[in-house]
Amino acid sequence: MLKWVDLDLEGKTVRITPEKGGNPCSLRLSDRLLAMLNSLPKDQPKVFKGSSDHFRRTYRSQRKRTAYKLKNERIAEITFHTFRHWKATMEYHKTKNILHVMQLLGHKNIQNTLVYTHLVNFENDEFHTAVADSVEKACKLIEAGFEYVTGEYNDGGKIFRKPK
Repeated sequence: MLKWVDLDLEGKTVRITPEKGGNPCSLRLSDRLLAMLNSLPKDQPKVFKGSSDHFRRTYRSQRKRTAYKLKNERIAEITFHTFRHWKATMEYHKTKNILHVMQLLGHKNIQNTLVYTHLVNFENDEFHTAVADSVEKACKLIEAGFEYVTGEYNDGGKIFRKPK
């Protein structure tokens, strides 16, 4: 369970300590998430009240209700573990760096990472593009999730992109 001591609100990070002896890691938190966390009461060691069984039951109930409402049986099959597979797959698709995915998941063995990472061919990748004509603008684009694509053009601009 997430505890307040796991959060560095000033540094905008959360420390994740795996349950099965994997490598701990730190993840960046968005300003929006930080604002939500700061609005929560800090009167107990855990960030969220309730047990893991309580959260599991609540998730199952909401998942079942959503599947029924949307008339999509596949939604009822989505587990917490499904999100781990999705994150590994999307991170690999984005970076093409299996060692990065291994570190993100906290694995010590690459074979475990390969179980979670599914090679999916995304045929129609679409991107938002932007041009930065100064270091300050380039930094803001990087902070907003854009990646550098190519060098300077005649007008001095550099091209950046991020998936839609």
